Amino acid sequence: MRRAIWLSEESVKSGGGPFGAVIAKNGEIVAEASNCVTIDCDPTAHAEVSAIRRAAKALGSFDLSGCEIYTSCEPCPMCFGAIYWAHLDKIYYANDRKDAADIGFDDDFIYKEIALKAADRQKPSEILLRKEALKAFELWREKEDKTEY
Repeated sequence: MRRAIWLSEESVKSGGGPFGAVIAKNGEIVAEASNCVTIDCDPTAHAEVSAIRRAAKALGSFDLSGCEIYTSCEPCPMCFGAIYWAHLDKIYYANDRKDAADIGFDDDFIYKEIALKAADRQKPSEILLRKEALKAFELWREKEDKTEY
């Protein structure tokens, strides 16, 4: 955890956001990253997502079961989802989402939006070409040699 906190401080000093993350397996660091949203002009370059990408590459697998993540702050909804998709075993965090909100990183609106019906969300959305898009799903369902994830 101290390494994740150190990464968050170094990120601020180098122009990034105040977030750091470390992924470990069997007590050994597999990957680490800090927030590079502003540095890389990438809204998905959160510390947790970047660390997951690096860990998956280092381990040669999209399944990070057996690994744990240490983050300097409670993960946002995007990172929380990525942690679940990566199958990380446990999340440790230092600051919580209220601490983040206190400095201008308030993700609570996203948590609230997720709970709403699509028609009630602030971002309009509508279904287009569903029947055409279902073909890929049918192909997937029928594919015998697919890699499940």
